[in-house]
Amino acid sequence: MEQYSSKVMEHFASPHNVGEIADADGVGTVGNPVCGDVMRLYIKVEKDIITDAKFKTFGCGAAIATSSMVTDLVKGKTVGEALKISNQAVAEALGGLPKVKMHCSVLAEEALKSALDDYYKKRGKPSPVKLPESVGHEHEME
Repeated sequence: MEQYSSKVMEHFASPHNVGEIADADGVGTVGNPVCGDVMRLYIKVEKDIITDAKFKTFGCGAAIATSSMVTDLVKGKTVGEALKISNQAVAEALGGLPKVKMHCSVLAEEALKSALDDYYKKRGKPSPVKLPESVGHEHEME
């Protein structure tokens, strides 16, 4: 069994940026029906800079850690820079993930892309975000 890095354990034990942003500029909700993880990511954007990001995740420790890390990674970035954050970047920032948990970093990337897509749609702008077929905005999580 592969071990979690100390960074994963740190973000699981004390996740950063937990919560909601009431007046979010973009909200992305994604879920993995296989593992049951559901992630909702909120972003606040001012003058093309992501000034705040928060998340609510129902899932395993790796799902919580990747959610926490992706919110840390996007803060202070432009929307364009945030679009380039990959699941590999999330996993690397956490010091790696066991192979069986890499899907959690994919979920974090998809939640971010879904929130960015929502941000563009709310502004009536064409979205440059390429979302997988499985990702949409219609999922609800309480």
